[in-house]
Amino acid sequence: MLPVQSFRVRLAALVIFSALGACSESPPVQSEQAVPAGITQPAERIVTLAPHLTELVYAAGAGDKLVGAVEYSDYPPAALSVPRVGDAFRIDFELLRGLQPDLVLVWGSGNPAEMQRRLQELGFPVLSLEPGTLNDVAEHLRLVGRLAGTGAVADAAASDYLARLEATFTAYSAEPQLRVFFQISADPWYTVNNEHVISRIISRCGGINIFGDIGTLAPSVSLESIVAGNPDVIIASSPTGDESWKVLWQRFEKVPAVQNGRLLSVTNDHISRSGTRLANGAETICHNLASYLNEPQS
Repeated sequence: MLPVQSFRVRLAALVIFSALGACSESPPVQSEQAVPAGITQPAERIVTLAPHLTELVYAAGAGDKLVGAVEYSDYPPAALSVPRVGDAFRIDFELLRGLQPDLVLVWGSGNPAEMQRRLQELGFPVLSLEPGTLNDVAEHLRLVGRLAGTGAVADAAASDYLARLEATFTAYSAEPQLRVFFQISADPWYTVNNEHVISRIISRCGGINIFGDIGTLAPSVSLESIVAGNPDVIIASSPTGDESWKVLWQRFEKVPAVQNGRLLSVTNDHISRSGTRLANGAETICHNLASYLNEPQS
């Protein structure tokens, strides 16, 4: 069994790597073929196997139909009372069977392939969703709403989410000027390349990803290479209110981001989960990069 800290690091890296993958590898779900066979009426007993899927179900107006979820499904607060069937990597199939779900939502690249195969072999009505773009969140919302019979609520939520993104990018759009390092984790150091949605948000907000040209979607990099990249801004995904990650950067006073105090925290769940709160993450990044662009450069 993985130690708690190792499990959390693994989960965090997997969420960043897969939940917002490369657009070219993850087309939006639009086809009727994506809908599990046999679903002829609105689902009444839904189980979600990833925290962001839990958020989508609630945003789609179907939270009262959620009978099971996985660990870390903590938003909205009502999700905390939903029975747990396991985590993103392993589930209790007997417990799941006892819940009698008529729709099981799985995370295409996040839940193990063997788990997904087993679910299908056991006859569970499985729908695999793979978010690859910011717009996919809206597409998935609408699909979940249609399957749960809450289409009107889901459509409204999807439209609101897209409108928020458009308003943010319109208000803060800028030609990339500031060199940015996005920190997923430290020691080991992980970041994202230009194919990642996080990097695309940074670009729309006026930033240049210093590791954008690396071929791996969520590459491991060295501390030396980060410092050599001379970032103007360092953005880190961290729990709400946690600024402790900034301490280790203080010894690198020659790095422009440190010199100018441009160390920006973005709440984990606002940037790593493929839900409507991605609009919050985009707002945070765009607002702060815009303020930095108006400051004198050192």
